[in-house]
Amino acid sequence: MKCHEVDYEIHGDDLQLVEVELDPGEAVVAEAGVMTYLEEGISFEAKMGDGSKAESSIFGKMFDAGKRLISGESIFLTHFTNQGHGKKRVAFSGPFPGKILPLDLSQLGGNLTCQKDSFLAAALGTEVSIAFNKKLGAGFFGGEGFILQKLVGDGMAFIHAGGTIVEKELHGETLRVDTGCLVAFTDGIDYDITRSGGLKTMFLGGEGMFLATLTGHGKVWIQSLPFSRIADRIIGSSNIGGKSTGEGSVLGSVVDAFSD
Repeated sequence: MKCHEVDYEIHGDDLQLVEVELDPGEAVVAEAGVMTYLEEGISFEAKMGDGSKAESSIFGKMFDAGKRLISGESIFLTHFTNQGHGKKRVAFSGPFPGKILPLDLSQLGGNLTCQKDSFLAAALGTEVSIAFNKKLGAGFFGGEGFILQKLVGDGMAFIHAGGTIVEKELHGETLRVDTGCLVAFTDGIDYDITRSGGLKTMFLGGEGMFLATLTGHGKVWIQSLPFSRIADRIIGSSNIGGKSTGEGSVLGSVVDAFSD
């Protein structure tokens, strides 16, 4: 199924949202809970499936939904369709501060693999599936990088990442990345998990016990501040020696409120 051709505009800097413009009859699919606003004439419906296949059996939909459920994702995607007259807009934003990366899948070989929490929305016709890494090392130690999403199509897709996004292009080289900082990569990139070093470095180095190793020819996108790192710092600083820290600050008050 050929993807719908949608126009878009990204607003903001570090707290971005993407505004997608739909012609009459055009549609976009999105993860549950990422819509910010929509104009009159756009209808939305939660569906079990991405709508990439014109006809899909109930068993096929249930199988795809089961894979999403195992990965911790919602089994439903929300379909937004312009059923009005003239161009209408719907906007999406990420759940934490970061950047939105617009990617034309037709210019990336029609395939993109991304972190399971990074996908925001894509033009109707894009296949959104779960890609389990078959390598045992990635399976047991990959953390956020183990369960990945696969986007297949020839239209626009929008993914969200924390902090600043860096794009790297590999020409046969190897790049080692913190598993949480890996956002997405194209076909032609081989992905695996390796130890970050010797035992001393692994346990005391502070850089994590394992790294994602990417080798091949293609593009890789990296985020500077994954949400998991923010959460770890907040949790780590909220209770040291059995006493909440920052008691005189706003953050201390928030932490104490949730502790009670």
